[in-house]
Amino acid sequence: MPPLPGPAAPASGPSTRATSPTAWTGGGLISTTAGKVFFQNASGGTFACSATVANSDNRSVVLTAGHCTVDAATGTGYRNWVFIPGYNNGNRPYGTFSARGLFWDSQYVSTRGNANWDYAFAVMNTLNGRTLADTVGAQGIAFNSQTGRHVHSFGYGGSAAEGNGERLNHCEGNEFADAGRPGSTMWGIDCVQTGGSSGGGFLADFSGGGGYLIGNISVSAGANEYHPTLGNEALGLYRQAGAA
Repeated sequence: MPPLPGPAAPASGPSTRATSPTAWTGGGLISTTAGKVFFQNASGGTFACSATVANSDNRSVVLTAGHCTVDAATGTGYRNWVFIPGYNNGNRPYGTFSARGLFWDSQYVSTRGNANWDYAFAVMNTLNGRTLADTVGAQGIAFNSQTGRHVHSFGYGGSAAEGNGERLNHCEGNEFADAGRPGSTMWGIDCVQTGGSSGGGFLADFSGGGGYLIGNISVSAGANEYHPTLGNEALGLYRQAGAA
């Protein structure tokens, strides 16, 4: 894991005009480390989410949303979980990596889906003898990081305007605290990616396609999308995943 970035000056509050996600055309590390997720629930239904490769000891970990790994109502983990880095219009340039372990926060299940705990890590099997990060690279990841900064989010939203889940989309903005839900510790931006983007990365200190993961796309309200903060509990899960 690379050293964490130093403190950054807080950004200003939310803008008065929401922005819309746009197709990511900037290339760089995010174009290989962001990817699409498919999985099945207990009834056999197939669903899609997003995830991002995080630097880890075993070079095999992705960050995603808790609701992309487990049914919060039953505590049953999803199955046949796969990650496709660099997915684009049906193309799988780096192959399909299958998960060997899913790590979600127990508080996400015990609270029946409180979004404060809506983060998870998946550990991917090797493909053609190589780990995921050896194949596509990895983003940095930061815990207990400063909030209120300028951040970027990436995901595979399913709306027609976002390419029907077939391309990587991008939002950016100055993050602000979620004031709409009592007890929320989430932060958000004035931009909304739709279903399928869940689990996609929020990155700070982003430059040239690389940065530090500080959360994942979780929920939206109005014109805003929010990410849970990655604190000590998330750090513990990350370490477990990195040792698996």
